Amino acid sequence: MPKKINPEVTDRAVRLVNEHLQDYSSVTAASEAVAKQLRVGRETVRRWVVQADVDGGARPGVTRSKGHPVVETRLPGRGTLTVHAAVGASVATGAAGVRLPALRCTVLAVER
Repeated sequence: MPKKINPEVTDRAVRLVNEHLQDYSSVTAASEAVAKQLRVGRETVRRWVVQADVDGGARPGVTRSKGHPVVETRLPGRGTLTVHAAVGASVATGAAGVRLPALRCTVLAVER
């Protein structure tokens, strides 16, 4: 299970990467240096920076404030399934060759 990280650490990491970005060849390299200082994963810091860019409007994507929809569906004989859905980057092919965005889902609750 992923550990919960204090939002202050997240904000500090993003700020440090942005402040020292000119000293490194890429965001990944800057993220690696900051991650070592804060004792968190390099990819974690890089993702925080990317999400901060999305939230700031510098990069396309879904902002944290918009979030992802919660979908409820009724399953015959099985109750109600509540799902937290997010459109994924991958694409699936549906009927008649139509390309459909894949969904990443997290089940929130199943009521019987």
